[in-house]
Amino acid sequence: MPLIDIPLEQLYQYEGRNPVPVDFDDYWNRSLNEMKAVDAQVELVPASFQVPRAECFDVYFTGVRGARIHAKYVRPKHVQGPLPAVVSFHGYTGRSADWSELLGYPSLGIAIFAMDCRGQGGSSEDTGGVKGTTHNGHIIRGLDSGPDDLLFRHIFLDTAQLAGIAMELPEIDESRVGAIGGSQGGALAIACAALEPRIKRAAPFYPFLSDYQRVWEMDLAKDAYEELRTYFRRFDPLHEREAEIFERLGYIDIQHLAPRIQAEVLMAVGLMDTICPPSTQFAAYNKIKAPKSLEIYPDFGHEHLPFFQDKTMQFMLGL
Repeated sequence: MPLIDIPLEQLYQYEGRNPVPVDFDDYWNRSLNEMKAVDAQVELVPASFQVPRAECFDVYFTGVRGARIHAKYVRPKHVQGPLPAVVSFHGYTGRSADWSELLGYPSLGIAIFAMDCRGQGGSSEDTGGVKGTTHNGHIIRGLDSGPDDLLFRHIFLDTAQLAGIAMELPEIDESRVGAIGGSQGGALAIACAALEPRIKRAAPFYPFLSDYQRVWEMDLAKDAYEELRTYFRRFDPLHEREAEIFERLGYIDIQHLAPRIQAEVLMAVGLMDTICPPSTQFAAYNKIKAPKSLEIYPDFGHEHLPFFQDKTMQFMLGL
């Protein structure tokens, strides 16, 4: 098997390169307090898309910094509650899945919530003044303003807030909620489970937003991580602030959030992944202290992983 990273036995020992800020836990505890103080003003609006055996809603809530966040919500009809649920997160620059793609879980008696990340391809607001059209640049958004202004801080908090809103609905069993997603969605599933400790199960695959310094050192600051190269080329061409920048990125590095997870975790990684290098994913996986298992695809990269969605659904049936 060709190698694009360190050998597998070393991957299981790898602990990451990106530094963790000394006040990391205080930072996220303070951020969660800010989130909890927000008047979410939750709205459930029947969607234009409806089917016979499920009910579809557009959910809107106010997140930190006043952004109005959108998610799709599909719940099964004629099923005795309270229901288990999953919260689902999409890939970078994208949007939540089409309604028809969300019907699998409700067919099993499990409700699903699918969030649009603020400022990307869906209907959530970016409080920079636009709706859904900033597209990318989110890793470095707020980097020079200070840790509290990092855009991914806000997006991570949105995931936890959505999970909490789902748990508060009378038809949802708060003790039976899971989180799923791939790439950016995998990172957000990890962040959600870390920041909302009631999440019971999480199934991320090839998670993004982990171990930025390792990405840089592997010369893979391209594709999804291109913003790292762009930042240094435009704003620190001599790398005079390199240590400071990577430490600040540590606030939104999922490997440092991973120890907070209490949920059972099923994760998947492709060892040929040049978008989110395997070592960066193992940096997060290895820090998870909760029960966990890892599906390894030796010949696959950042692409469809055969059978993993089926395994994820079976895993979530445990809710």
